[in-house]
Amino acid sequence: MVWWHLAVRGFVSGGLVVGASELAKRNELMGALLVSIPLVSILAIIWLYNDTTDTEQVADFTTGILWLVIPSLVLFISLPIFLRRGIEFWPALGAACALTILAYYIGVQLATKYAEIS
Repeated sequence: MVWWHLAVRGFVSGGLVVGASELAKRNELMGALLVSIPLVSILAIIWLYNDTTDTEQVADFTTGILWLVIPSLVLFISLPIFLRRGIEFWPALGAACALTILAYYIGVQLATKYAEIS
């Protein structure tokens, strides 16, 4: 792959993150909406297909995303609970991330066992 393809991909992906955080400063719901749209997944799917033209690989990739969306919800459920119970931001984020890592581990195990994704 040509280096400038990687640079463009990095610029677009980084721009989405910066855009969402800037939008969230003005309107939390709109920032959340932008982040909740699977733009990164869509871009990754497009780039994977453009690089490989392998629809089976794209299908496996999107099935893997589906299986791993569920564990990602652990972060969005646990972090607000920790914060609203008075836990400081950094420890709350650390605990939520630790729970999410555990959920991802379980999700990967289930996906490889039941969805036959490698």
